[in-house]
Amino acid sequence: MKSERLSNQELTDLITGRSGTLRAPAICRGKTLIVGYSDALYEKLFV
Repeated sequence: MKSERLSNQELTDLITGRSGTLRAPAICRGKTLIVGYSDALYEKLFV
């Protein structure tokens, strides 16, 4: 992921699928929205 701030449209394009809904899975944890799957990230979040 880029380190600079994304525009609203860039962010929307990255996190939505062709149908216009969020890519699965999507988890809100505090002020952080996690979209997509990553073994390493899920291990940090849930272990």
